[in-house]
Amino acid sequence: MSRRYNIYPPSESRASRIGAVVWRVLSGILTFGGVLIGIYLLLTLFDTPSQRKQRVSNEQLMADYVAIETRYDTIRKVLDNVIERDKNVFRILFESEPYEFRDNSAEIRWENRERLATMSETELYRELSERMNRLEQSEGYLASLFEKMNSAVDSMGTKANNIPAIQPVINTELTLLTAPYGTLIHPFYKSLVSHQGVDYTIPVGSRVFATADGKVKEVKTSKTTSGRYIIIDHGGGYETQYSHLSRIDVKKGNKVKRGDIIGLTGNSGLSLSPHLHYEVRFNGMRVDPIHYFFMELTPHEYQRMIEIAKSGMQSFD
Repeated sequence: MSRRYNIYPPSESRASRIGAVVWRVLSGILTFGGVLIGIYLLLTLFDTPSQRKQRVSNEQLMADYVAIETRYDTIRKVLDNVIERDKNVFRILFESEPYEFRDNSAEIRWENRERLATMSETELYRELSERMNRLEQSEGYLASLFEKMNSAVDSMGTKANNIPAIQPVINTELTLLTAPYGTLIHPFYKSLVSHQGVDYTIPVGSRVFATADGKVKEVKTSKTTSGRYIIIDHGGGYETQYSHLSRIDVKKGNKVKRGDIIGLTGNSGLSLSPHLHYEVRFNGMRVDPIHYFFMELTPHEYQRMIEIAKSGMQSFD
């Protein structure tokens, strides 16, 4: 008769022995699960050397792409402003609506940058190349547009000399224009008013130039509004006014040429500080003078002047 050996101490109950077995099984399962989770985390959270190299390469490509896209958008903004400016020039010169020059540069904008993260290097380079091609096409379009506008100006002959097409003061850095045309806060009344010209913050005694050929129509002094001011009739419906002067160097009836010195800047009349208030009128209506500075500004300078002008919230008169 064979003997039976009990591997558990006699004092342990059957329930305790079962509990011990269950605990060993659960411990094994938990240990195995922990190993699996660790392996998963290692595979998902940590890159292999090749994966790390690929990720760094993709991140650099993404950064290059974003930089090019930013540059493209900036030039696109300049182009849009230049196109609008040149349409205004066309209206000024020919008193009619401009031709609709075809613009192929605004066809595509990126809709979903997230998809770039899934692209291969070849696909990303292809996208960058196509983007740069569109940029070059935009620049080519701009050059073509300027050629057409220059031809339009040349065809006008001496008539173009009577269009106010330069700034009335020396403003090489473009920073002197501090109050734009439009609705601004009045410096004294502190309410919104229609500012129907532009203000140049400039020291007293700076030279003021006639912006086009013409004949001096008015030379007056007003203590309550424009101070010492000049109005020039350029013919063809154009007039310009130069206000808050400290000195006037022309008389009513004098003929002037574009670029002639007609006076010096000052702080006369209702003025917050030394500045020149400059207006352009066409057929009796005041218009934005910035659109008439086309003879001396490049496209980038024109864009910069617009941005500087927009930052001004208060006029000086």
